[in-house]
Amino acid sequence: MRSSMPRRWTKANNALVLALIVAGRAALATDGPAPADTPRPADEAARVAAVTAPATSFDAAEAYEVNAGGAGTYVAPRPETAFMHPPANITAAGDLDFISGQALFEKIWVAAPTATQASDGLGPHYNARACVLCHVNNGRGHPPAGPDDRSNALVMHIAVPGPAPDEMAAVEGWLANLPDPIYGRQVQTFATIGLDAEARLRVTWEEAAATLGDGSVVSLRRPTYSLDDLAQGPLAAETMRSPRVAPQMIGLGLLEAIPADEILAREDPDDRDGDGISGRANIVWSDEYAQPMLGRFGWKAGHATVRHQSATAFANDIGISTPVHPAGWGDCTGAQAACRAAPHGDGDARVFEADAETLDLTTFYAANLAVPARRDVNDAQVLAGKRLFYDSGCIACHTPKHVTARIADRPESSFQLIWPYTDLLLHDMGPGLADGYSEGLANGREYRTPPLWGIGLTRAVSGETSFLHDGRARTLLEAILWHGGEAQAARDRVAAMAAADRDALIRFLESL
Repeated sequence: MRSSMPRRWTKANNALVLALIVAGRAALATDGPAPADTPRPADEAARVAAVTAPATSFDAAEAYEVNAGGAGTYVAPRPETAFMHPPANITAAGDLDFISGQALFEKIWVAAPTATQASDGLGPHYNARACVLCHVNNGRGHPPAGPDDRSNALVMHIAVPGPAPDEMAAVEGWLANLPDPIYGRQVQTFATIGLDAEARLRVTWEEAAATLGDGSVVSLRRPTYSLDDLAQGPLAAETMRSPRVAPQMIGLGLLEAIPADEILAREDPDDRDGDGISGRANIVWSDEYAQPMLGRFGWKAGHATVRHQSATAFANDIGISTPVHPAGWGDCTGAQAACRAAPHGDGDARVFEADAETLDLTTFYAANLAVPARRDVNDAQVLAGKRLFYDSGCIACHTPKHVTARIADRPESSFQLIWPYTDLLLHDMGPGLADGYSEGLANGREYRTPPLWGIGLTRAVSGETSFLHDGRARTLLEAILWHGGEAQAARDRVAAMAAADRDALIRFLESL
């Protein structure tokens, strides 16, 4: 189908994006946080290249490896709260903003009109009443356990293919996705009083056996999704669907601070080095800055900044207007007249239901959730697993180390050696994980490499383990075995390992 077809890519796209970043530098500097855009001086670039080179010795942990989030790394007193702290290097003023942002992240929004105007404006259609209800303890969401279960943390993104807008015409291979003409960009499964929810999202599971090289068998579960009780008839025939669980929240500001040119330099769309890996950057339209930008956030790198991602979540998940998405009715389309006519919270002193200050404080909180310290970095089994992770080729996508840019007004994120284990690029993950959903330059088989830092704390933070974009994998081994496409060779190496080696590999991942 259209969204799953491979597309030609040229370095002209890279040059275009870098030129736009340079042209927009003044705006980025004055309008708020944005991805780092200034190339490093040559001498500094050489030092960064040396310190971020892949490890070659696995007899002991590397220098500073325990500090996964650089100087801001936080040693949490309890594992279940590991994702809920500000960075250790936050300023006093920043700490106050962090606390204010946390209160807004945890705020329960209510339907308008109410006397509590600072908290009204929910919906009219929504998936959750607060950010924290999807990101419990700032961790990963999980899918429903069965067809009658409900989960705030799993949503269905929807879109129809459309022509590229004039602003993106110069980006070769860019695929526009437009809102479904009736239901918008996301199916909202709740509604305020007097309205019907758009649909009921159900999932059923089918178990399939995967046999490993030593004869042991792992059960993989494959989901089937349905949208039942659609309030205004069926989706458009060409509507693409993408089920997505809420990702963990840590380290987002650090990822935003990785220099754009260094991310782009890792692309190898034609696999010139012959390693089977052909990652490429996504380029997305930024409503925030009115220009194309490098995508970094979301399962398909569909957002350029933490602020834009936060504003989109306000609009689509909670139905809250912001300066970035000003519609008081959230994701409702013109075909949903009752939704658009329902009361909303715009029009008071705030102007928007979440005004600029609210959005900025929420963004600051989301961007500055600290990365927890690594555990057991010098354990013999962890070190053996680290060697296997490297030898299996996993670091071809899960790049271990980066150094963030120098950013004067963002001291928490400025010039830090970080260990996120991601290249922030898109990779073809094969037919098993394909959703058929295109987003910018990402086709229906492509996903951004997710960061791995904190992954070993998933059970402690979230109460269970659900991995991959739709939460189908219940264990880290299941997640690996679902890898295909560019990751097929690495997956097969893991499947062929002796049990003791697989255990060491998993122990390494659990230390992250």
